[in-house]
Amino acid sequence: MQQILNRPGDGILCAVAIMLKDGKILVGHRHYTKDKWKDISVWTIPGGRSDVGETIEQTLRREVAEEVGIKNFTIIDFIGEVSGAKEGDVVLIFHCETVEDATLMEPEKFSEWKWVSVDEYITEEKYSGFNPTAKQKIVKYLSGLPGEK
Repeated sequence: MQQILNRPGDGILCAVAIMLKDGKILVGHRHYTKDKWKDISVWTIPGGRSDVGETIEQTLRREVAEEVGIKNFTIIDFIGEVSGAKEGDVVLIFHCETVEDATLMEPEKFSEWKWVSVDEYITEEKYSGFNPTAKQKIVKYLSGLPGEK
């Protein structure tokens, strides 16, 4: 995992966190606007695009802090890699844990962040909109955690 976290960002790699706290997953309701890319609203997880010159770990920590204000979290595991929604993007998915609560840091992009149970995340179709391939990989991973399905 450390090799992936040390990988240099290139503007194409995106790091995202399945952030767990007390057995719940952090999800945010993101609103895209057509002038930026597309005109949809989806439930997503914290994370985003790497900047050239930063490592994937730096990207993950920066994006989580920018979106939800969580600065203290542990990166537990690398879940996997999937294609991004934009052509050419690569999404790197990490299992992270924290004791901090989330704060709405970017109200112009998100309407809310909330913690949902793992079961709700797995079974609710509305949490698949951001990237169905990523959701499948995450569900498979979460289903293998102790105490889950």
